Amino acid sequence: MSQRVGTDDFDEAVLGSKVPVLVDFYSDTCVPCKRLAPRLAKLEAELGSALLVAKVNVEYDLPLAERYKVVASPTLLLFKDSREIDRHQGVMAPEELKDFVEKAL
Repeated sequence: MSQRVGTDDFDEAVLGSKVPVLVDFYSDTCVPCKRLAPRLAKLEAELGSALLVAKVNVEYDLPLAERYKVVASPTLLLFKDSREIDRHQGVMAPEELKDFVEKAL
């Protein structure tokens, strides 16, 4: 299950992770974010412990969104070995989402 992270625990949970991390910067009022959520859950279930999915609510953690220059929701950031390796803004089809994270696995 996705892990909600915020300003206080982002560095430990995401940058300190031993496995690649897909971070979903989302908003509760964002319709595309709601469309993306079940796709992320399915991907997470398929990949198991090979990938951590973390969620950052930009309404509550605006400083974190600003730190990573997130200007729209949803924005996905892919981290591996403590660094951002890719990002995507907007909704992706399930196949595109899987291809997007494959580069970190």
